[in-house]
Amino acid sequence: MAELGENGENGGESADSKAVSDYAAGLSNEHRMLVVLKKDLYEGTWEPMLDDLQNRLAGKPYIFKLVNRIKDDVDRIEEMRRFEAENNVDLGDYVEL
Repeated sequence: MAELGENGENGGESADSKAVSDYAAGLSNEHRMLVVLKKDLYEGTWEPMLDDLQNRLAGKPYIFKLVNRIKDDVDRIEEMRRFEAENNVDLGDYVEL
């Protein structure tokens, strides 16, 4: 009988785990930076970061200043948030700078 790993699966990566690892490995440096910022500055959630970016665009007070690519960053965040929700993962567990 095969032994189960810590995650309750047989040895090796599951198809889902491989898909997440492949996705994380393919992220651009800009995507990776956003994942790290989410993890380190926004307690692992996208919503406060998106609020900050949208407040900055609207000229409202915001917490954290990102570079001048706000619209691009918002699009990247939306893409990664969808991926996390669809795969029930936190990319912060897969991405390091």
